[in-house]
Amino acid sequence: MAKDLDSTLRLLHTGATSASAEMQTCIARARAPECHHAFSLSLFDEALQTAASPSLAHRPLAGLAVSVKDLFGMQGITSMAGSTVLATEPPALQDAPAVARLRAAGGVVVGRTHMVEFAFSGVGTNPHYGTPAAFDGRFGALPGPARVPGGSSSGAAVSVATGAAFIGLGSDTGGSIRIPAALCGIVGFKSTARLVPTEGAVPLSTTLDTACAMTRSVRDAVLAHEILAARRITRSAAPLSMWRLAVPGGVFLDGLDATVRTAFERSIAQLRAAGAHIEAIELRQAEELSGLQVRGSFAAAEAFAWHRHRLARHAAAYDPRVRVRIERGATMSAADYIDLLQARAGWISSVEAAIAGFDALLSPTVPLVAPPIASVAPANGQDAAQDAVRDAEFQRVNALLLRNTSVVNMLDGCALSLPCHVRGELPVGLMVWHGALHDDAVLNIGLRAEELLQKQ
Repeated sequence: MAKDLDSTLRLLHTGATSASAEMQTCIARARAPECHHAFSLSLFDEALQTAASPSLAHRPLAGLAVSVKDLFGMQGITSMAGSTVLATEPPALQDAPAVARLRAAGGVVVGRTHMVEFAFSGVGTNPHYGTPAAFDGRFGALPGPARVPGGSSSGAAVSVATGAAFIGLGSDTGGSIRIPAALCGIVGFKSTARLVPTEGAVPLSTTLDTACAMTRSVRDAVLAHEILAARRITRSAAPLSMWRLAVPGGVFLDGLDATVRTAFERSIAQLRAAGAHIEAIELRQAEELSGLQVRGSFAAAEAFAWHRHRLARHAAAYDPRVRVRIERGATMSAADYIDLLQARAGWISSVEAAIAGFDALLSPTVPLVAPPIASVAPANGQDAAQDAVRDAEFQRVNALLLRNTSVVNMLDGCALSLPCHVRGELPVGLMVWHGALHDDAVLNIGLRAEELLQKQ
């Protein structure tokens, strides 16, 4: 399998490889069949030339490949955001801060990655540009039918899982980094939203959007976060036995499919055997979220505000599954929106009080493994009955995929998804999470968990 960023940097520093050689390998993987539909725009020639620059050698990323989700501004390029609606928009005048920080650190953009239209789904399908198939970044190609990669950062996940990029820059509004990380057997870290600027990116929800990244290891996630947030995390060598952890029940564990349940329970047992103090808790507040959003969600309201004029002119050009979710925001009044803001603040206070005694919480990232693309494929208009069946399955799968991860976004929290499956299982993610500004603890616990679980 492809090397992670940390081990590759070590090889670079000893002269055992070069940035140019690594870039050639990444480009070869980007061109391979397993990366089909992962990239919306390839920048291979430019990337090869840039990687060879001696000025990058002593920067943190040393000329290695990164991919950029197609909603982040890059100078001279129009951000399509997985749609056809923005095709006539002018190109960006400058890089978005997240892109600029990766480039300043020596990252070289190998290409822009496909995504769910306007980032509004956790499944990963796109009727305009095709859907990349999930790829297991730990054990290789998945057996059987092509499966959804998760969304909305679908192409970013596949670019990292296949080895076409070391860091996949994406965004997470309800789980769009962690869901594809879980389904593709890689690592996804959603930082506290305020730590990384989202300026220069096409928004979904200005309240919930988080600029963050996927990698092939937690070590790499630490480095990627330090670059994107322009800060150093406080490292801790404390063993698992020094951290107090919780496993919330209820909604987080409801309806897990057999593979996810087996992998999650095995992982918790292994962590306990290694000395981790893990307590089961109820955290009933998670079940209150649907009631908070009965009049609508931040994503719907804020997306509708941004899209309403485009919808008036180009509604037919939108993915119908995305358009209907955006249009729900039209029914929210200003009072509804203010009520939601106030209810969220109270809910956050309640959750933070309930979890204050723990260093992190542990949950399955998503409750199911990746379903076949064919079962949720966009309507093709050839068989109305089949289209209706697939639409219903899409809605079911999308709700399940977003269920656990979206709790963290509403909490204004941080969360890490790392693979916890073994060979022969479809990819499964373990989510380590907490409230706002607990990023360092989550990452340090993730490092210890990775060391243990990767021995499987």
